[in-house]
Amino acid sequence: MLLLLSPLCTFLLLLPSSTTTLAQNTTTSSSFWSPPPSSASLPNSTLSPTEQWSNLVGNLIWFYDAQRSGKLDDEPGTTPVGVVGNRVAWRNDSALEDGREEGVDLVGGYYDAGDYLKCTYPLTFVLASISWGAIDFGTAYEKANQTLYLDRMLRYGLDWLIKAHPSASTLFVQVGEGSVDNNYWGGDLTLPLPRPAYQINLTFPGTDAAASASAAFASASFLYSSTPLLTSPTAYSPPQGLANQSYAQTLLGHARELYAFAAGAEPKGVYQKSVPAVKGIYASSGWEDALVWAGLWMALATNESSYYSDALTLYSSSNLSPTSSVFNWDSMTPALPILFTQIALARPGLATSIGIDANLTGWRTVCETMFDGIVEGKGRAKKTSGGLLYYEGDSDAASLNPALNAAMLMLRYAPMASSTAKGESYTTYAQGQIDYVLGNNPMSAPYVVGQNPNSPKNPHSAMAAGGSNIGAIDTDPVVSAYVLYGAVIGGPDKKDRFFDRRSDYVETEIALDYNAPLLTLAAQSLLRLPNTAPFYTTLAADAYSVPPGSPCDEAYPCNESGGLSEAAKIAIAVVVVVVVLGGGLVVGWWWFGWFGGRKGGKGR
Repeated sequence: MLLLLSPLCTFLLLLPSSTTTLAQNTTTSSSFWSPPPSSASLPNSTLSPTEQWSNLVGNLIWFYDAQRSGKLDDEPGTTPVGVVGNRVAWRNDSALEDGREEGVDLVGGYYDAGDYLKCTYPLTFVLASISWGAIDFGTAYEKANQTLYLDRMLRYGLDWLIKAHPSASTLFVQVGEGSVDNNYWGGDLTLPLPRPAYQINLTFPGTDAAASASAAFASASFLYSSTPLLTSPTAYSPPQGLANQSYAQTLLGHARELYAFAAGAEPKGVYQKSVPAVKGIYASSGWEDALVWAGLWMALATNESSYYSDALTLYSSSNLSPTSSVFNWDSMTPALPILFTQIALARPGLATSIGIDANLTGWRTVCETMFDGIVEGKGRAKKTSGGLLYYEGDSDAASLNPALNAAMLMLRYAPMASSTAKGESYTTYAQGQIDYVLGNNPMSAPYVVGQNPNSPKNPHSAMAAGGSNIGAIDTDPVVSAYVLYGAVIGGPDKKDRFFDRRSDYVETEIALDYNAPLLTLAAQSLLRLPNTAPFYTTLAADAYSVPPGSPCDEAYPCNESGGLSEAAKIAIAVVVVVVVLGGGLVVGWWWFGWFGGRKGGKGR
């Protein structure tokens, strides 16, 4: 009953009232890059296009620094080698006892989004996605002088993931209790307790979570081995300053164990069956795509055909549909044919050694069927009137993420396309999505916090907001205490409207996985567009203005035809009755429903 009433009450109450050595790198540990002022991205800036893209890359990585959990070193300039210095002055040491009750050290890692949960499943996707981007476009990080910070960002997540994998068949998948954490709105010094840690193991397996973790370790191992994946048809190269063979082998050891766990533990299934605590937060819809994803990365990291054979067999026997899926932490399917294509071009021996053809033509056909459908508007995804690629159902909870991930896959594939014309069409389409996110939209808002004067000012982030009154999330304080530089927000609604309200978590929440595709796209753009700056550099400082009306999404249910929705009408009736019976219950129900169900509504 409470779960049914809480979102209805929410609507009424929210009606607006007015551990290893770092890789070798030319950047010293005492040189700390900080985000530049947003005015540097105005039209009269003297910065070159390359410098503008470099600043965007830097800010997108800086965001991950702001999301760190654990012990932070706040003395830049005295940071010893191997320790990540704290570049975010307003962050504090936090969650220093994570894992203690379970007898394991789970201190560190990253807070997932606008709260203080640590969630392994989306984190592993983020680490694999960013590693893949650095494998392909790594020289951009060198040009931007961000290789050290990329290294530190990845290592902070990977080193925690190593802790979360204390034995071959054990993986901790969440730290923190959703119903407790999502009811807390405040800083990092007074986090609510308890912070339980949840695991999968041989008794309670989770094929998808173990496979995704294996893919994260394997892709990062390949990156740190500093082996180019492709040298043709375009110059792909990882950052040479990231090379660390010892660390690559450490990561590969964890990848092997987790792959064996994922492939061997029975029954195979989604991890929330073993860990119900993740159901309303990051529940998985299937495991086959994650295991194929892991198999392909294992094949590349080890150069062993058995992993490739496993991946191909499972892909062929599973009902995976790249043309109808989005690419995100819950769906690796659209990326699989692109990775198969890269392997067919760069490592055909993985197929031929087991007596089959690498099938470059076949994988290109799959990729181009998928991308042609998007470009021609024939699939389930359509453009909004303002030009954003929108997947009904998936984009409703975070509109920018599906579009950015699709653009990232398109630009990665374009140089491998079967014809120049197709490659150019994909590049043009993807560039349109990048431009939209960076300000070429009806709101003239670049959807990256702190990047431009028109960027969002009120991200849904408990730590950056600086308030502690959960009942006055928009007004206490009116202006966020801290600028969460580089944070990509959820995005506008399907009518291209963005309201910049902290309470509208659908539009303004930030998350680790929101940043990942734009980081790769910014790196790729730095290499591809040396003479063209990001779109926001063309905007005047006062280009964005809040649209009239109110949001229309899960946080603000409404009737798009105008007037109150049926849910709102029911809510009014319910609240009248509840107020008569006991008005105090309304606040309690709102509190639980708004913040207790917040993560479940992301649908990322």
